[in-house]
Amino acid sequence: MVGINQDVAKFVVSYYNWEKQMFLNKITVAGAFMFLGTTAMAGCGISSGNVSILSNDFPAIQAVTAAASTCAGDGVMVEANLTKDHKDIMVAALTANPAQYTSIIASNSTLVTLMNDGLVQSLDALVEKHGSGLKPSQLVTVDGKIMAVAFMANAQHLFSRSDMLEQAGVSSIPATYEDVLVAAEAIKSAGLMDYPVALNTKAGWNLAEEFVNMYMGTGAEFFKPGTAEVAVNNDHGVATLNMLKSLVAYSNPDYLTYDSNATQAEWEAGNIALATLWGSRGGAVLDGEGSTEAVTSTTVLTGAPTWGNNARPASTLWWDGIAISANISDEDAEATFIAMMHGISSDVIKANNDATVWLGDGYTPSAASAGVTATAAGGAAPYPMLPFMGTLHGALGAEISDFLQGSESAEQALMDVEAAYTAAATEKGFLK
Repeated sequence: MVGINQDVAKFVVSYYNWEKQMFLNKITVAGAFMFLGTTAMAGCGISSGNVSILSNDFPAIQAVTAAASTCAGDGVMVEANLTKDHKDIMVAALTANPAQYTSIIASNSTLVTLMNDGLVQSLDALVEKHGSGLKPSQLVTVDGKIMAVAFMANAQHLFSRSDMLEQAGVSSIPATYEDVLVAAEAIKSAGLMDYPVALNTKAGWNLAEEFVNMYMGTGAEFFKPGTAEVAVNNDHGVATLNMLKSLVAYSNPDYLTYDSNATQAEWEAGNIALATLWGSRGGAVLDGEGSTEAVTSTTVLTGAPTWGNNARPASTLWWDGIAISANISDEDAEATFIAMMHGISSDVIKANNDATVWLGDGYTPSAASAGVTATAAGGAAPYPMLPFMGTLHGALGAEISDFLQGSESAEQALMDVEAAYTAAATEKGFLK
């Protein structure tokens, strides 16, 4: 696993080594996918202050926040709001003074959004005081300041039902999205399932992420080099939309409501045979809870498919890490950092080994991590950590569903994306 994480670190460093471009704000992610050290503190070592955490909701984060919550007591309160809507509320919640939450579990995209608005603080002093076990290569830095501590890696990749493929006469796990389409047609034609495919295509952020993943598989750039001018209104963008439309043709008609929770539930119920899901769902899918032996014993996790005769997997590499709110007291910031270090301790990782691809001591690679590992080894690139990428992501999520539903052409959808992005980016000062 050390070798794989070193490979991912290489991808991250090469992808983000664009400091000379004016819009990158000298972003450097120094080995965000390397192994994290941990800081073990008996009784957590918090004497005062309060902790409140905002994050996404999936098993790995549940484990981290549960462990952090054990630091409560002696007048110290620890609270957590785990919600799939965290991206929608984070800016307003952290803009308040004092902030509604003292910590947010951030990722490639959300950290940039929060930094753009000055809502998270440098962790330099806290790392110096309480992070003696952390190494420089384990920290996410921007302009030389530590802005987050990563604790897990993630990526969307392929989940397959080997029994359904076999019954449909498909001899191997799909390696490309063209193979996925062939397999889906075989399963449907055999009468095994009407809707064998699912992606996280809920309108908004999730749908936009599917476009980003698929577009990344073309190897094309999202923006004109050295600028914030969007560059997806092209043949690569049209091909990306057409591939997504081909895939959702084999999905439940309610596909625009499918987020990670819905897709996982459908998988565990045995209703789908091919899905693009986050690697962080692997442990929950394989553990048998809420499912059956027939499903779990035939579930295979593999790397994200390629497509269009391209070599790069159609996915993005992500890290999740700890960031501390700017608008809080020093006392609460210190208490929060200590509690979160306890949340990612080696004991927590060992007890929840299969919940994700942990980046800390104590992690042993497992079947649940196979898909993320393969996606990283295949050369998937990190999600673009650009100040204006979130603006494009929002435009994609708002504008491409009309094409998928057949009410406009791919070309028109991309024109709409370009117009929506340009207007928003101009308002935010990224474009003049």
